[in-house]
Amino acid sequence: MSDLNKLIDANRAWAARVKASDPEFFTKLLGQQRPHYLWIGCSDSRVPANQIVGLLPGEIFVHRNVGNLAHQTDLNFLAVLQYAIEVLRVDHVIVCGHYGCGAVQAVLDGQPLGLIDNWLRNIETVYHQCRHIDALPADQRLDALCEHNVRAQVRAVCDSTVLRAAWARDRAARPGGRRRRSRTRRRHGPRAWPRRPRGRERRWRRSGGRGSGGRPWNPPASYHRNP
Repeated sequence: MSDLNKLIDANRAWAARVKASDPEFFTKLLGQQRPHYLWIGCSDSRVPANQIVGLLPGEIFVHRNVGNLAHQTDLNFLAVLQYAIEVLRVDHVIVCGHYGCGAVQAVLDGQPLGLIDNWLRNIETVYHQCRHIDALPADQRLDALCEHNVRAQVRAVCDSTVLRAAWARDRAARPGGRRRRSRTRRRHGPRAWPRRPRGRERRWRRSGGRGSGGRPWNPPASYHRNP
């Protein structure tokens, strides 16, 4: 039996088990998709979104790519983000990285890999901005850059034209970042919640850093918080 036939048989067995436990499962799934979350994660096979957060199909909208990146020129990512916010109206946008990420390790190694080097430029930029990582012990550098990469991608989501437009319409999904250890299934690190600008903060953004009447305004410390 080929590997593909094994997958087909496994799918049929899974469907039979699900239908036995909930006869209306697939009928209900066909009728609606109302996830509360958009998950932007890594393509790594050790980080399956639904399984690690215990959600069923239809309960989380998922976009995955190598390195969990939010490229501003990636039409796939932007289309998913827009659909999640404007059509599905998700409440949370999650960037989930993981320790031991091969994409991050490739940037640390600095060896040319071909076409994928163009995709990894985002992580390379993060690395150049965080060169203090080089001063860490060798066994800590990878995890440190994984964490900085998640923070950078959360900021990139917030800077996207899609989320800016949603904030302008007061339709604000709540972005956040996570890192996890794929080998232990434990999730580490605090949440990163860059909040939607409100009131004076929104006017300050639109005026290019000037307050009402052209007067400078210093936003509160929470506005400058590093996500």
